[in-house]
Amino acid sequence: METLVGACIGIGLAAACGMRVFIPLLVLGVASRVGVVTLSESTAWLASTPALCTLGVACLVEVAAYWLPSIDHALDLLAAPAALIAGTLVAASQFGEFTPSLAWGLGAIAGGGAAGLSTVTNVSTRGVGTVSTAGLVNPLISAVQTVVSAAVSVLAVLVPVALAAVLLLLATIAAILIRRRRRTGDAGGAIAIG
Repeated sequence: METLVGACIGIGLAAACGMRVFIPLLVLGVASRVGVVTLSESTAWLASTPALCTLGVACLVEVAAYWLPSIDHALDLLAAPAALIAGTLVAASQFGEFTPSLAWGLGAIAGGGAAGLSTVTNVSTRGVGTVSTAGLVNPLISAVQTVVSAAVSVLAVLVPVALAAVLLLLATIAAILIRRRRRTGDAGGAIAIG
């Protein structure tokens, strides 16, 4: 059960990394510092005072930068690979019972995958906002994404199994909608051709 809870915490935090890279890392470090979660040996440094201070400053800089339309697009280019790394890190931090190579492998697959999926959604949402409103709503979208990242991070630590179930449900619904849309598109194409 401990492994399942750890996996849920790691995957939930990794999904939040796709919206904001540093908020989930800070939440994880603070949660470890106060004894809510346990970090693996290789990631215990996240709870150190220098790491927490650095992550706090990085959070402030990242959140502020997303409020500037000219910078937020450039930041997306940097944040995408950083989110994959952060997602891998937070997920691997929760696989302490496994050998390091297995923990990091699982972290890359589960955490990197969750962060990547979340990043694509994040960037796409802001892209639609940029195209449809010439970037006027981007600060609002960024604010919502910051709040969601923080909320998902806290929930991942406090109620990991419930959060994992919600994320799985949302992923299933998204997959069904995509499949249904493809079928509708294919059927429409067949009618137009026929």
